[in-house]
Amino acid sequence: MDFRYGINDRPNIGAMFLYGIQWLMISIPVVLTSTFVAPPGETLFFTQKLFAIMGVTMIVNSLWGHRMPMIAGPAAVLLMGVLAATQQGAGVSVIYPSVLIGGVIITLIAVLGLMRRVQRLFTPRIVVAIVVLISFTMAKPIVGMIFSDKDNQLLALVVALFMVIAMAMANNMLRGVWKSMVVIVAMVLGSIVYYCIVGFPTTFISDTVVPNFLIDSVELDAGVVLSFIFCYIALFINQVGSVQSLGDFVGVDNMDKRQSRGMIVQGVMNMVSGAFGVIGPVDYSLSPGVVASTGCASRYTVIPAAVVMIALAFMPDVVSVLLTIPQPIMGVVLLYLMATQIAAGLHMMHTSSAVATFKDGLVLAIPIMFTVILSFAPQSAMNAVPSLLRPIVGNGFVMGIIIIMLLEHLFLKDKR
Repeated sequence: MDFRYGINDRPNIGAMFLYGIQWLMISIPVVLTSTFVAPPGETLFFTQKLFAIMGVTMIVNSLWGHRMPMIAGPAAVLLMGVLAATQQGAGVSVIYPSVLIGGVIITLIAVLGLMRRVQRLFTPRIVVAIVVLISFTMAKPIVGMIFSDKDNQLLALVVALFMVIAMAMANNMLRGVWKSMVVIVAMVLGSIVYYCIVGFPTTFISDTVVPNFLIDSVELDAGVVLSFIFCYIALFINQVGSVQSLGDFVGVDNMDKRQSRGMIVQGVMNMVSGAFGVIGPVDYSLSPGVVASTGCASRYTVIPAAVVMIALAFMPDVVSVLLTIPQPIMGVVLLYLMATQIAAGLHMMHTSSAVATFKDGLVLAIPIMFTVILSFAPQSAMNAVPSLLRPIVGNGFVMGIIIIMLLEHLFLKDKR
């Protein structure tokens, strides 16, 4: 594909501004849809910290890391780790040190040159399973968000049906810059329609407790740490796949070096995120679509968007306005994003021939079913699990990874 600007080209100021706005419009929803895991009373400051960390990650990666134009956002796999740990009673002092430890591990893998060896463990079926399991694990919190307004649950259901279909149609019909802005436009229009029906808010979100800049205490729980290590296995795959897909698309060289540097940046920034008490970043795989729609592959175009994101971290009033998006609308957007995740997994399954036999399908189906069951399992059942294993067994995503790894490499190993 011929690009208006190559990977190392520097567009003029006007073009940089326009391309930067597009990256920003895609990056903001990525952050906002992750704020539902904020500690009680700290949503505003939690969001500010997320904006700052994601902005710094994008700048460092574009200038030093993989040196490509990519969006960094809170990792969905870590969202699930936080949700599962919270449901098991773990607090900030337990969860985010585990995030920091995960960042240390993937940094060491990259620094020590172990990435290729680790990648050999992940067959196409395992990669497809991880992509799909993310969506199934998010089903429970999405249900909670869509039906959070107990007085308007029927309205939320109707809005969800119409919005998801409309977003899918728009994604199919639109081209260029508009295709990339489907999510942000849906959030804005959906919020306006929803508030026109139920009434507009008279107050904005503000923190009800004095938030902490850094985590103020550290408690290590072996079960939670191990659970997050499995989440970081998925983050590792996500990062490698995102960088590889964009690298292949724009035709860059030195991919091994770019992969290693990009992983180091993500590892270090996950360590920083753990210290700050927020979700760690990962590069998003939608970046090739943005590059294709704009015809601009310049790595410098993400810098204006990243600078604005960092600036937002120091503008609590603006962030407070952004957080007025109704929870049901945020849930619908997450529903659509998770549907696209499943679609990506199914497409990957087809292109990689990951499922050629009934046995191949069973290797995928069993962990998916266990993930769904464990995600909706009653708390009384989880309380019966030994406390050391509870953070692992109670995390449907982690158990799904464990099960498919056992099936793929041990119990149903492909003899070919």
